[in-house]
Amino acid sequence: MTPDKIKFGTDGWRAIIAKDFTVYNVARVSKALADWLKQKTDNPKVVVGHDCRFGGPMFTETVADVLCANGVKVIMAKGFISTPMLSFGVLKLGADQGVVITASHNPPTYNGYKLKGPHGGPTSPKHIAEVEALIPDDVGIPGKSLESLHASGMLEYVALEDMYVSYLQEHFDFAALNKSPFKLAYDAMFGAGQNVIRRLLPNATLLHCDHNPGFHGQAPEPIDKNLVELAHTMATTPELKIGLATDGDADRIGLYDEDGNFVDAHHILLILIHYLHKYKGMTGKVAIAFSVTDRVKRMCEAYGLPVEVTPIGFKYISEIMVNEDVLVGGEESGGIAVKGHIPERDGIYDGLLIYQFMTETGKTLKQLCEEVYGVIGTFVYDRNDLSIDNSLKEAIINKAGADGYTAFGKYTFSRTEKIDGVKYHLDNGGWVMLRASGTEPLLRVYAEGNSKEETADILQDVKATIL
Repeated sequence: MTPDKIKFGTDGWRAIIAKDFTVYNVARVSKALADWLKQKTDNPKVVVGHDCRFGGPMFTETVADVLCANGVKVIMAKGFISTPMLSFGVLKLGADQGVVITASHNPPTYNGYKLKGPHGGPTSPKHIAEVEALIPDDVGIPGKSLESLHASGMLEYVALEDMYVSYLQEHFDFAALNKSPFKLAYDAMFGAGQNVIRRLLPNATLLHCDHNPGFHGQAPEPIDKNLVELAHTMATTPELKIGLATDGDADRIGLYDEDGNFVDAHHILLILIHYLHKYKGMTGKVAIAFSVTDRVKRMCEAYGLPVEVTPIGFKYISEIMVNEDVLVGGEESGGIAVKGHIPERDGIYDGLLIYQFMTETGKTLKQLCEEVYGVIGTFVYDRNDLSIDNSLKEAIINKAGADGYTAFGKYTFSRTEKIDGVKYHLDNGGWVMLRASGTEPLLRVYAEGNSKEETADILQDVKATIL
């Protein structure tokens, strides 16, 4: 039987549990990681952990078993942890790599394997490709218990959540935040960030902050359609002025204003740039993924900040952050990193930063969005994820790549870009983008217009054109 081909996508290797994401395949990837590390350094050390997803402890034990058997020291997190906790731990503990078992925002049937570098962020694309090339067809699983590995000295335990909470306490004034006139609601989406806000902001209103490995049947992605309860809570509770949501491994962010309106990642990026530069006087490059609004370029031009656009995948942004002075780096999907923190997406850190912005200025999230509009104008963004037959998806992407579309219904365009997928700059000032997901069997259709109604109409015309 031919072994499964294991391919790392935009953010790690992800697959359906028990179909392709199996103990055996996790062992194969771990053997490749061990072999790669032994080529690079003597006495390598890896930090390992898992989020709340089904099978996390079992798969993490497999990682530790294979790494230790191949001469790699393992430092394992106690209990479930978020991806930012793992990345911070790799940097803080001086490890050579990190492994977090998570499928991030994917549906609950998935699990995944993310690699983290010694800089405290995603392993570089070059190094990921090197590990991937070493994945063997066959692997032996030693079957050692965690107790025996610990007794041998090859396995140590660390309380990564405690380390991360202490770090946040050093970077934010929680005495002021806990007295803020703006009350916060937090939706963990049953994910790995659930304990942090409970520990740091005891007066916060908490939603879905309990351990449910199946995420109650819903993909833990912090987008508007998945956050109905948080939106309702914000709209019906007058004292709540900011609603924060993070995904399954707490590296992505979504926000709600005091009226229960969703504040997407494009707006969050703009607010963070505005806060850090205009209010804090900080400078640096802004690195954004191809699917991010061009309004970021407009703000950076107004503020004299350089911009770099990358393919989709935070690993590309993190690589720039490691090598250059970057103020903010982020993606449309809600993964955002900021200067002064690790070069990693961190939904909780970003949320606290905006909560601090509100508390310091006495302005609501809605008012901060209005400030941003004063610089770059108003806009509305939305996205359709189309689950369609793979052959049709490929046909659409191939047609787009060959300049096969000349208009989308009434919406014409005069310029396209093809960094990662195809982006159409519409003549009405908005844009459309077509791209196949790198982690799920979906065709993503992105759109920006000048109003909510126009954006919905653009998406409708695009769908009618391509299907």
